[in-house]
Amino acid sequence: MRGPDPRVVLGLHRSRHERRLLTGALDLGVTALDTSTNYLGFRSHQVLARTAFDLLPKFTVSTKVGYFPGPDGTEHSLDPMRLTSAVEEAAKDLRREPDLVFLHNPERSLREALQPSKDLLAGACAALNDATEKGLCAAWGVASWDPSPLLSLVDGTLPRPSVLMVRAGLLVGARTLGAADTLIGAWGLGDGEVWGMSPFGGSTGASVWDRIDPRLFLHDCGRLSRVQAAFRTAFHLPRVDSIAVGTDEPTHLGELVGALTGQVEERAVQEYRRLLRDRSRDQSA
Repeated sequence: MRGPDPRVVLGLHRSRHERRLLTGALDLGVTALDTSTNYLGFRSHQVLARTAFDLLPKFTVSTKVGYFPGPDGTEHSLDPMRLTSAVEEAAKDLRREPDLVFLHNPERSLREALQPSKDLLAGACAALNDATEKGLCAAWGVASWDPSPLLSLVDGTLPRPSVLMVRAGLLVGARTLGAADTLIGAWGLGDGEVWGMSPFGGSTGASVWDRIDPRLFLHDCGRLSRVQAAFRTAFHLPRVDSIAVGTDEPTHLGELVGALTGQVEERAVQEYRRLLRDRSRDQSA
């Protein structure tokens, strides 16, 4: 079955939250916005409401909870009461209920937990599930930078998220790709329920993009730039339906939207994944 058309989500990580970026996104047909409680020094929601309140109804808005201000700057928590309060505060600061709230990097607290990790994850998922049922948000999901610690914890007893967000792209390692695939299967996530993030591994200006040519993964390899090809290929590593990507420049966003017309060579992607797995096994041997 063919999934939905690939979609660009405007991510606000490290963004200046300028109004011109949001109007530029709408002009390009980008109508999904992704932020987090801890973006822009824990001010992202307030700044969005202040500078672009009239634009927000034109977007579906996702945010994330899990990071909180702490004595050393930022701390992470999966405490159900803190998560619920964070969702309530997000709706208040945005002056609207979010369309989607992600549990942000749960692996951070799971690694540090003294109590059984499954109980900790279950309580956090239940808190977001309850928040959805109470109308504090329209849906909830999980955003994980490293999904490996979640694999042994996800079974039929945990609430099922509506969306899973994981790293995507050519710079994602075999271990993370495999963990994402396993988690997608364990939760039974289908079309439109898996998002990618960080498709360039941090920056399109990194030297790696001068050394490799991602156009090798496309059927029409000469039509798009290397950056466009890397972005289009990221939808297949792992297979995702939407990718959240950050930028402060509408021109760059337009370039990425233009990349969606590219056709990925699936056999090349599968061969690349095989090479990654082989290399990972050799390194661990």
